[in-house]
Amino acid sequence: MDSLDPQGPIAKDIDGLFRLTLYIATAIFILVQGGLLYAAIRYRDRGERTPEPKQIEGNARLEVIWTVIPVLILASIAVPTVDRIFKYTSCSDDALHIEVIGHQWWFEYAYPDQGFTTANVLVMPTDTEVCLDMASDDVIHNYWIPKLNGKRYLVPGQDTLLLLEATEPGEYWGQCGEFCGLSHAKMRARVIAMTPDDYAVWLAEQQQVAVMPAEGSLEQAGLELFLGGQCVSCHNISGVTAGNPALVDGAIYGPDLTHFASRSVFAGAVLDLDEPGALEDWIDNPPLIKPGSFMPNIDLTQQEIEALAAYLRSLD
Repeated sequence: MDSLDPQGPIAKDIDGLFRLTLYIATAIFILVQGGLLYAAIRYRDRGERTPEPKQIEGNARLEVIWTVIPVLILASIAVPTVDRIFKYTSCSDDALHIEVIGHQWWFEYAYPDQGFTTANVLVMPTDTEVCLDMASDDVIHNYWIPKLNGKRYLVPGQDTLLLLEATEPGEYWGQCGEFCGLSHAKMRARVIAMTPDDYAVWLAEQQQVAVMPAEGSLEQAGLELFLGGQCVSCHNISGVTAGNPALVDGAIYGPDLTHFASRSVFAGAVLDLDEPGALEDWIDNPPLIKPGSFMPNIDLTQQEIEALAAYLRSLD
């Protein structure tokens, strides 16, 4: 997560403004410190041989000069800064809109025009302005993908926005930048930028309902546990939980699991699905891994944990 290595046009533009400010501040630092060192050496106490500095009090020309110079310096920084503020606080008409909802401690991503919701991993096409319409479901969060843009708050009861754009396909990591509770440090964000063709394929896959497991399989046993236990009270799986009374009127508080395995990370993007045992450990005791987690320890047996894990891994 390196903000000094911008990977998109927006991040590079902001980086250019940062470097302009840095160069100006460095030049001022050198001039001021150089003047101080010169005065300290030139007029150091040498007894009777100490030279008397020339007095310039009341010199109108000098006062005008050292008033105008700071004004010009500040203007050279303020004008492009204000320009960027207005430039990156509104979305273009052809921008791709994605909704970001902050939860303790994970990010939810809704694609309203495509009709599905996912979590932990935001997928976007390259060379496309992406407008993130952001809000919080609980406390103040802060969405930050350093290589693509700066930070922006997610505030309860208030809508904010952030623009992202990537020029190259790749993986860009981020972090919640505002302390939001016990597991703030474990609230990460992951952005995957794809070519437009690959993105179109991904969209088509995400719009599909979950594939039902084979009868009598371990995955089928996991599905039955999911539907018959507490999981279904907080999580949705498209094509599986449709019509369940527990999932209406905004009662879903956990991530949508329809294509869980396609995301490769989970639990606020801090755990890797390919890591042996990571998913089983999470199902066994979520609060142990993420203190304060609202996903409880429901005292499953090892056999039940393995069945649920097998089913979740089948949701690609």
